[in-house]
Amino acid sequence: MASPSQKGVVITIPVLVLSVAAAAIFLFFLLSSLSASPPCSCPPSSTPAVASAAVYGGSVEEEEAGDRRISTSIEDIEWVKDQIQANGLHMQDNVLRKGINPRTRAQQLEDLNNFKGISHYEGSEASNHTALPCPGELLVEEHHSNYGEPWAGGRDVFEFLAESTHLTPNSHVLEIGCGTLRVGLHFIQYLKPQHFHCLERDELSLMAAFRYELPSQGLLHKRPLIVRGEDMDFTKFGSGVVYDLIYASAVFLHMPDKLVWVGLERLVNRLKPYDGRIFVSHNIKFCSRLGGDECRKRLTSLGLEYLGKHTHDSLLFNHYEIWFEFRLSKA
Repeated sequence: MASPSQKGVVITIPVLVLSVAAAAIFLFFLLSSLSASPPCSCPPSSTPAVASAAVYGGSVEEEEAGDRRISTSIEDIEWVKDQIQANGLHMQDNVLRKGINPRTRAQQLEDLNNFKGISHYEGSEASNHTALPCPGELLVEEHHSNYGEPWAGGRDVFEFLAESTHLTPNSHVLEIGCGTLRVGLHFIQYLKPQHFHCLERDELSLMAAFRYELPSQGLLHKRPLIVRGEDMDFTKFGSGVVYDLIYASAVFLHMPDKLVWVGLERLVNRLKPYDGRIFVSHNIKFCSRLGGDECRKRLTSLGLEYLGKHTHDSLLFNHYEIWFEFRLSKA
């Protein structure tokens, strides 16, 4: 009996050769794709210092703020002149016109006291909606007329002193007699919180500073240390601060010479060695009245050195101011 024929898959040689070739080609491309490094989509292990500082307020940002230009440039002036010309603007008389009713400060105060503004609360509600009530005299800025020159001159003083002493936001500044903060506002805005200190004796000026200028300019968060006092008593400022700048604008000329010398003696140990500066405006008769040689001897005995006289011009009106510069003597 014949055995049945065996059944199976018969693969011819040509088919086998083609299959092996196809497998080899596939394996080649597979290995090639695995060996190539895919592009990395993950962030780098370390972020550049500049980027992190800019985002998180690090030292680079602070350095840039310190290098930022303080005074107005020629380009700035040309720009604003171009804007005035491009808009065809000319100075006009400030008279009654549509939507504008010019008032003097006295008239504005009278209106405020009598009418309280277009919309206001009455009765018991009148005191429930104002977090920091401000006297009307301050609201109409009567204190801006307390000085012998326009309020805008405060910016001129700030720019001159800040650039002369190469201030940065990290610097510490002490003003003797900051008044209503005509100058101080600009320092407070520029410096880090608590880096501006002031000694002032006039109560009304201090009220204007605390109840109007600081809140109206959004500077309460800067926490300036403003102390009411006189007789050049700086004990309330503590002993741990060394100042980069100490200045007195039109203050020493109203004080007895003896008190000025007392103040300078107390300030010597609070001034940053060599780099710190003391600036005094208008005149130094407290010293010159002693005579040249005696003046120098007195300064030397305190460890101070006179560096010279400076003037700076106002940006907005015909005026220049005189300043006298001092520093600690080299050891």
